[in-house]
This record gives sequence, structure tokens and C-alpha cells, in this order.
Amino acid sequence: MKAAILFKPNEPLQVLDCELDPPKALEVRVKMKAAGVCQSDWHVMNGDWPSPMPIVPGHEAAGEILECGAGVTTVKPGDHVIFSFRPHCGRCRYCSQGRTVLCIGRSGSPPGALYDGTLRIKHKGQGINQMARIGTFAEEVVVPEEMVVPIRKDMPWAQAALVGCCVATGVGAVTRHAKIEAGSTVLVIGCGGVGLNAIQGAVLSGAGKIIAADILDNKLEMAKTFGATHTINTATDNDPVKKVKEIAGLGVDYSFDAVSNDKTQALAFDALAPGGHAVAVGISAPTVRASYSPFMMVFSEKTVSGTFYGSVRPDLDFPVLVDHYMNKRLNIDGLISRTYKLDEINDGFKRMMAGEVARGVVVFD
Repeated sequence: MKAAILFKPNEPLQVLDCELDPPKALEVRVKMKAAGVCQSDWHVMNGDWPSPMPIVPGHEAAGEILECGAGVTTVKPGDHVIFSFRPHCGRCRYCSQGRTVLCIGRSGSPPGALYDGTLRIKHKGQGINQMARIGTFAEEVVVPEEMVVPIRKDMPWAQAALVGCCVATGVGAVTRHAKIEAGSTVLVIGCGGVGLNAIQGAVLSGAGKIIAADILDNKLEMAKTFGATHTINTATDNDPVKKVKEIAGLGVDYSFDAVSNDKTQALAFDALAPGGHAVAVGISAPTVRASYSPFMMVFSEKTVSGTFYGSVRPDLDFPVLVDHYMNKRLNIDGLISRTYKLDEINDGFKRMMAGEVARGVVVFD
């Protein structure tokens, strides 16, 4: 089978013939059907997130179960699944609390390897790491059983893939993490795949005014089609906080930062009304620092929090999000700007970084 391999940061991915070892106990082999091209993959590719090399990036995907190792009980060959890039051991303090995205029960194995510390993908005898232990830019993968979630078989593959990251993260940040109230005013900063889904989460929750902010007009126009009632171009507006307050009075009840750099974090905080809640959703480079006014945090009782993976519980939430799509309550079709074959994957990242797409998807035969 073929896989897209990164040998060194800031080099193109190489699509190469690889060997794949069979699944061991509590592992499954999956035929990939679709994989999203995501900013998180880019963080690995450009070295923002130090990762073991060589590595197959990719984490937002869907596929079909081909083979199950000993002891697998939750899926069987022929099942359609969405990948979850977070382990959940089911036993640690966080899994026991239902906060599976914070699982610490699998922290002992090397990053990029499966839980026994070994690698399943090989190229000319060399072991290849898998991003988030799944590495979905490959025609087939072997992954832990707990990192696939079975779904209904009438869900289209490309749309199913996006549920595994940008849909779950954006919608979950609003509905699962912040749990906003109907009628709330909301600001979403960054209108890529995650931000557009935060807008959809606000619509699902019955938000009142939904303000979208971005530096690109084409993304702001797209945000309107996903439910934004107002837009702000922060590249051309000299005072976006003032603009937010012109729209929402004292400020917004909730802000969701899908970019998470120093400037966007400041905007997310400063645009809040007293008692408001700013949520960091996007994942920055580890060196990024943000500044807030502790004075305003205290006297205005503002809250700042972070959400990883939308604070979702994949086993429960992925099937619900799939049902929302099938019942026309979520627009996932509109997220898919372009599809690629695996050997076109580098072009996919170029277009993503140029801001040309909401989401590109690699579609496998």
C-alpha cells in the first residue's frame, strides 16, 4: 500500500510504497476512504510540533474495517468508522469523569508508535511513525481499536472524515465545552474548517447574533452561508473590538478563537461583555503567549478557557454529529472545497495555506 511520508520538517511529503504489518491484539486494520487536509497536520510538517521522523501525517479520516486483531469487540470487518485521534483508556481519572480527550492512561508508549511501542508501517524495512498513532495519509493503517468509532453506513465518506476533527472540534467547542444558552451573542475568530463549525454549533444552540471575524473576505462570505449574522474583517478594521460592541452592545457573551495567536486571543477577551466567556479552540505553536488584563478579568468576571478536540466524547458524539448531517442540521458538504488523490496531497497543503479552501479532502479509491 502507499503512504505519504514526511522524512524531515519543511520538506514535501513523499508518496511511497510501504509494507503494513497485520494488527495485533486490540488493534484493527482499516482501509482508508477519505482524509481531511488540516492545519494540525501542517504543524507537524513545518516543525511547530516536534514529532518523531519519519512519520505519516493525517488524523481526520474515515474508512472501512478490513481485519480485527484478537480481543476486538467494538467493530468487525465491513464496519464504517471515523478515526478519533485521542486515545481513551476508559480507566484513568479523566476517562472515568467522561473527559476522554484528556486521557492519560496511554501516555507510556512513544509518540508515533502503537501502544506496545512498535511501528506497523515500514518502508524498505524502516519503521514509519504514525501521527497521533493513526497517520491517515495512507491507503491502509493499523490502529488501536479504541481510536475508531463505528457509524451508520449511509454516511458519505468525505463528510464522515470531517466529523473526526473540524466538525467535532468546532461544534463541540460551543455545544459540549461552553454549553452556550439560546439567545447568546457569539464571536467566532477564524473562519476555516473549525471556525465554520463553531458557527454551526452556535446555530444549533439557538444563538442570537453570531459575529464572524477573519482577515479574508472570501472566508467571511462563506461564514454567512454557515449562519453568521455579522462579519468583521480584522485586517481592514482598525478597531474590531469597537465593531463587536457596535453590533452586540456591551460585547459578546461568548467568543471562540479558532486561530489562537497573541492578537486573536486578545480580541477574544477584549470583545467579551462583563461575565463573558472566551474559549481558545485553535492550537498554536507551543511558543505563543497571550496577554489579558487581570484587572478586567476580575472586575468584569470574564472567563478564559481552552477546549481540546471540542471536549467531545467521540464514541457518543460522532454518531450524533453524523445523524445531524443526515437530518440536514449540519452543513458538511459546504466545507469541502476541493478533493485530491493521495499523490496530490502537497498541492492540498499549498491551497490550504493560501486560504483557498475551507477544507480539502484526500479521497481514496
